[in-house]
Amino acid sequence: MSTLTYPEVGATRLGPLPRGYHHLHHRSAVGRGPADFAAAGAAITEWRMHRASGARVEASARRAESGASVRVSLGLGPLRFTAPCEVIWTAYEEEGRTGFGYGTLAGHPERGEECFVVDLAEDGTVWFTVLAFSRPASWYTRLAGPLVPVVQHWYARRLGRTLRRIVAVG
Repeated sequence: MSTLTYPEVGATRLGPLPRGYHHLHHRSAVGRGPADFAAAGAAITEWRMHRASGARVEASARRAESGASVRVSLGLGPLRFTAPCEVIWTAYEEEGRTGFGYGTLAGHPERGEECFVVDLAEDGTVWFTVLAFSRPASWYTRLAGPLVPVVQHWYARRLGRTLRRIVAVG
């Protein structure tokens, strides 16, 4: 297990989100019923949602599991930002909920935690949620200032649209 770069480990699972960070909460409907729920959960935990959205993912495990290392990179060509993380919790064991949370490691442009989960509501709606807290950890994210949360919200919406497409295809 590597050293996480923030002390509030697990806050995306247990709440509340800690003060002193930018908070992100994005929720969108991605399907209906148990089959869509299963498809969405598999796409999230097997890294397919991230990859289909254009991110490169290198993971030490085939699917999200506590302690797994994950390197997500975004960008074009040689202009890529790499974000090393570690999976700190999973939600396979919870009825009607699947997903995981990961925390930042040294070298990540931000400091904090992010989770990606799907929930099957009583009415059959499958909800996708991204919940995160972060603050700058590098000179370029400090320099980018208020642009960083805008990009984070854009990416969360992109993940939701990507997951909706994956679920629709089956």
